[in-house]
Amino acid sequence: MKNFIKTFLVLLFCFSLLSTISFAGDLELIGAGATFPYPLYSKMFNEYHKQFGIKVNYQAIGSGGGIRQLLSKVVDFGASDAFVSDEELKKFTSPIVHIPMTAGAVVLTYNLPGNPKLKFTPSLISNIFLGKIVNWNDPEIKKVNPGINLPDLKIAVVHRSDGSGTTFIFTDYLSKVSKAWKNVVGRGKSVNWPAGLGAKGNPGVAGLIKQIPGSIGYVELIYALSNNMPYGDIKNKKGNFITPSIKTVSLASNTELPDDMRVSLTDTDSDYGYPISGFTWILVYRDLANGGLSRKKAKALVKLLWWMTHEGQKYAKGLHYAPLSKKAQEKAEKIIKSITYRGEKLVK
Repeated sequence: MKNFIKTFLVLLFCFSLLSTISFAGDLELIGAGATFPYPLYSKMFNEYHKQFGIKVNYQAIGSGGGIRQLLSKVVDFGASDAFVSDEELKKFTSPIVHIPMTAGAVVLTYNLPGNPKLKFTPSLISNIFLGKIVNWNDPEIKKVNPGINLPDLKIAVVHRSDGSGTTFIFTDYLSKVSKAWKNVVGRGKSVNWPAGLGAKGNPGVAGLIKQIPGSIGYVELIYALSNNMPYGDIKNKKGNFITPSIKTVSLASNTELPDDMRVSLTDTDSDYGYPISGFTWILVYRDLANGGLSRKKAKALVKLLWWMTHEGQKYAKGLHYAPLSKKAQEKAEKIIKSITYRGEKLVK
C-alpha cells in the first residue's frame, strides 16, 4: 500500500509538471510593428521562450502597421520608433502607454566605388533628400569630404515606402535642422518624398541600396553593420562629426525624460551625442482588458515587458543598440506598474 501511494504521488507530480510545461508552451503573445528593433526583439523573444516557455510571435511590419494593429486590437502589443501623437491618441477608445525598450541610431548608408568613409552636414543631408544635390561629385559634398575621390555618379535616394518609425526619426531630425525640409516635407511616419525610390522596412532599404550603385538611404545601424555597408559621420549641433555607436547614442539619450516617455532624441544638445538617435517603444493598453486580452495573457505580457526592460537589456549592446539608462529604466518601471487588468494592478 505504501509503495502504491508513493508511486501515485510521483505520477501525480509528473503529471502536474507536464501540465505546467504544456500550459506555458501553449501560451503565445502576438505583437507587430517596428523593424528598427527587430534584431534585438528577435533575440530577446527567442531567449525568453527558452527560459520561460512563452512564445512571442512578432511581425516586423513597420511602426505605422504596429500602431494600426494595436488600434484594431488584433495584436497583444504594438511596437513603434515614433511615439503616438496627441491626434493619434484620440483614435484609441482606451488609453495606451509607451514603454521604452532601447535606443538606436538611424544612419546614412550608401553604395559607392570603394565605399569611402564620408561625412555629412545637416545642410548636405537635407539637400540630397530634397533632390537639390543630384551627383556625388557635387561641390558641397566635396567641400565636406576633402581628399576623397568622389565619382561622377548620379545620386539615387532610397527611402521607406511603408509607415515607419525610422522615417519618423529621420524626418524629425531634418525638420529640426532644415527650414526648407520642415516647410516642404515635414516629419512623419509617412511623408511625400521629393525624390527617390521606396522600399519596405529597414531590410528592404538596405537591400535596395546594395543593388543600386550611387544610392543613399537611411537604416537602423545594425542593418548597415549586418550587411557590411558603410555609414557616414554626421555633424551635430555642437559642430562635431559624430560616428554612430552605442556610446554616442547613449550620450544623445541622456536628456530630460517625461513620465510618459514620449520624447525625441534627435538633434541632441550633447557635445558628442549622435544627432539621429531615437528610442523605440512597445505600446500596450493601460488596462489590458480593454485591448482584448485574457487575464492569463495580460499577466504573461506584463512579466515579459518587465523582463525586457531589465534582464533582457543585456542583449542590446551585442546587437549595437544602447541599453536603457538607469533614468529611462526607472520611467519604464513606473509605466509597467501602472498597467492594470479591469482596474487591478498586475505588478504589485
